[in-house]
Amino acid sequence: MQNFLEQVLYQLHHSSYTLEKLTFVVPSKRAVTFLKKHLSSNIEAPIFSPTMYSIEDFVMEIANLNYATTTELLFELYVSYNTTTSGQKDDFHSFLKWGQTLLQDFNEINRHLADEQDLFSYLSSIQKLKHWGIADKKTELISNYIAFWNNLPAIYNEFNKRLLNRQTGYQGLVYRQAYKCIDSYININKENTFIFIGFNALNKAESQIIQKFLSNGNADIYFDIDNYFLEENIHAAGYFIRNYKKNWTYLKNTALKGVSENYKQEKSIQIIGVPKSVSQAKYTGALLKKLYAKNNLSNTALVLADENLLNPILNVIPKEISSANITMGLTFTKSPLASFFENIFELHSNKSENGFFYKDVLRLLSNPYASILFSDNLIDYSKKLKNKIHKNNWIFLKLERIFLAIQNENPLYSKFFADSIDTSSLLKLLQDIIEQLKQKINKEKSSYDLEELYHYYKICNQISKYLSIHSFILNNKSLKALFFELLNQEKLDFEGDPVQGLQIMGMLETRVLDFETVIITSVNEGILPSGKSNNSFIPYDVKVEFGLPTYKDKDAIFTYHFYRLIQRAKNIYLLYNTEPDVLEGGEKSRFITQLLTDENINQFVSHIIASPTVKSNSKKDNSVQKTSSLIYELKLLAAKGFSPTSLTNYIKNPLHFYKRNILKIDTVKEVEESIALNTFGTIIHDSLEDFYRPLINKQLSSAMLLRLKEEIPVVIKQNYLKSHVGADLTKGKNLIIYNVIKKYIENFIKTEEEQLKNHQIKIIAIEQNLEIELDFPELDFPILLKGKIDRVDEIDRQLRIIDYKTGNVTSNEVEIIDWDSIIKEEKYNKAFQLLCYALMYSNNTIKPSFEAGIIPIKKLSAGILRFAIKQSARGQKNHQINSKVLSDFELQLKHLILEIFNPKIPFMEKEV
Repeated sequence: MQNFLEQVLYQLHHSSYTLEKLTFVVPSKRAVTFLKKHLSSNIEAPIFSPTMYSIEDFVMEIANLNYATTTELLFELYVSYNTTTSGQKDDFHSFLKWGQTLLQDFNEINRHLADEQDLFSYLSSIQKLKHWGIADKKTELISNYIAFWNNLPAIYNEFNKRLLNRQTGYQGLVYRQAYKCIDSYININKENTFIFIGFNALNKAESQIIQKFLSNGNADIYFDIDNYFLEENIHAAGYFIRNYKKNWTYLKNTALKGVSENYKQEKSIQIIGVPKSVSQAKYTGALLKKLYAKNNLSNTALVLADENLLNPILNVIPKEISSANITMGLTFTKSPLASFFENIFELHSNKSENGFFYKDVLRLLSNPYASILFSDNLIDYSKKLKNKIHKNNWIFLKLERIFLAIQNENPLYSKFFADSIDTSSLLKLLQDIIEQLKQKINKEKSSYDLEELYHYYKICNQISKYLSIHSFILNNKSLKALFFELLNQEKLDFEGDPVQGLQIMGMLETRVLDFETVIITSVNEGILPSGKSNNSFIPYDVKVEFGLPTYKDKDAIFTYHFYRLIQRAKNIYLLYNTEPDVLEGGEKSRFITQLLTDENINQFVSHIIASPTVKSNSKKDNSVQKTSSLIYELKLLAAKGFSPTSLTNYIKNPLHFYKRNILKIDTVKEVEESIALNTFGTIIHDSLEDFYRPLINKQLSSAMLLRLKEEIPVVIKQNYLKSHVGADLTKGKNLIIYNVIKKYIENFIKTEEEQLKNHQIKIIAIEQNLEIELDFPELDFPILLKGKIDRVDEIDRQLRIIDYKTGNVTSNEVEIIDWDSIIKEEKYNKAFQLLCYALMYSNNTIKPSFEAGIIPIKKLSAGILRFAIKQSARGQKNHQINSKVLSDFELQLKHLILEIFNPKIPFMEKEV
């Protein structure tokens, strides 16, 4: 296959032109590289290389200006805004939110040679019309808003003047200056011949410049277009070139050069629908491996319509492919190091008078770079500090507390967690962090990390330079916004042979390049073409009026690039995401529909939906067999003692019992900003213990309860702070919860007062630790049952065992009909616990019978929910726990224990 550049060179070689005396102008620097390659392979004898320019470099040469960096442009634009604006002004942080958009609009205005004064006047008038109906006396906000639009010409002129004084400019300004200088440049270079190759969507400045060369007679132009797109008047791929043919004076009398007849020739077009972006990457990897087996991919291009797919693509390139050239840079914005620096900014931005918020600290310490930075002599201080935060439930941290936790007063840590840090100090901290990380990262193992660090080093140096010149970066928010604005422009460039091996590129980099095999990913609406996104202050109708590009022009540009890329290719693979409800793109692209419905090409098109192979696996048996070592662990647990809670864990879910009570795997302790439910219950239990422990073996009286009431605030506060270290009880959720607990305990004591009017109550025990040794003949070792009873009392000489519950409890949970249900149904876990306490306490009392029940703290009006045995659902209730009841329960407990120790019964996940 002879590609477009080879065709042009062939025609020029067989014309009256001398190649080495020509000046070539092509759309991109990449096209320059391939032009040199094809030129070197087509000449028969050594020659001096002709001059070659990308269009941007060529325009820069004509204008005799250099391109300024985006950072320089933003600073100069803000200076211009400050210089020309009176009254209230946005700070630099606010400016960054709209400055980039204004810069893009200035760029478009100049690239298309629009009359800026008329356009700005137009925009100002539109804003006035929008607010004409508002009262005559406009608010300060509206007045400032309209003043901004009226001031745009002054900002524009000041901005351009400052840049021209420095011999620099943004792209649009350079193009406008080149247009002004074109006659002078042509006159100086009238002996040279200029060849323009492969242009399509020219802005007005480019169009006028090229026409000037053509009309002067010392230039020629070759368009890369298939005749099929020219003849089809409605086909968007030929939209721009048809307009040039119609409107350019030179082309009205001259045939278009570069027109080919390749699109309708036989080719293979495979359209493949794949779910999700990662699946596209994996399918691409498999496809590359298949293609590599047939050839070496030397004439293959992988085009990423969505450049965010680059990282997953790099991870699926087959190891057999040793040569690949990647033209796109890898962005840093989503890397762990970028997150680390963002965490640093967030840490200091969110700092309050109480110190650093624990979530900000934990988020930072969880970053892998924190472990590198805070490791010293094999000690990971980041891990140490995280553990301390969780263990002590620290909500806020100050430097003193951090040093106390890690026991290391490294100077870097002092800067890192400084109580107060200004903009210059924060920038210096970032520079110190980069230096420390550089020293700790092994070059041989982490060359990528070092390369990334170098880019951060450059960014900090740039900012430092601007801080020394300008004084408007006043706070850390502005510094952060600028830092990440610069980071968005940084990319990690890959090294490779630009003309050898597999070519991985973006859509715009394919201009004038042809490949025999083309793979295009993410061929979805919203990506290819990009859709109606309009990041501009200029409304659509104003753009049309002044000849500025709209989303329709963008669609035509993408259409041209797509069809130009596939017109000469022999093997084409188009991948699209079959999942339309995603942010990165919608349904399959209109280009795919056009290929499927085009009668001239659809005979070469096949369409499939690819999906991963789904293997049917039988449901995994989620169980643990009881080995001899596991039985040994159970025996150790039995010797230490089963608690009623551990046994109810087994009733709920035997596998959960195995994980929690044998393996000791518990839920990860999290920092509680406001207390969790279990902590809520702990505070109530501890407070009630503090109140009633001094009253053990005493008959309750109204005077005693009155004294308890007076102690309520102090006791609750002490227990709250004991369970929730660092809690602020003066505001927020903690204050609400504190008052809820206070109300519950006040109600509890009030209920006791009401009972004392008709009953006598004596406290026997509070939070009493009990245990009982169970001897089952089937087991050759003892079983210890242990637990803690919340309260034992006597009411009118009736002994009661009481358990406090802060959760929801109903009476039917402590009333049983069938004894078997108590060890089989989770519903009766509370009844099971009460009977465990009763069995243990039976050794401590000579009473022939007693009662056990639950006091529901949240619903004290329900009274004590007493354990009962019933013959039927509505049968008479027996609340007395006697030797018969305990014997029946012990038999059920025996069944449960024997099941736990039965080696033939595994710990099985219970179906919910």
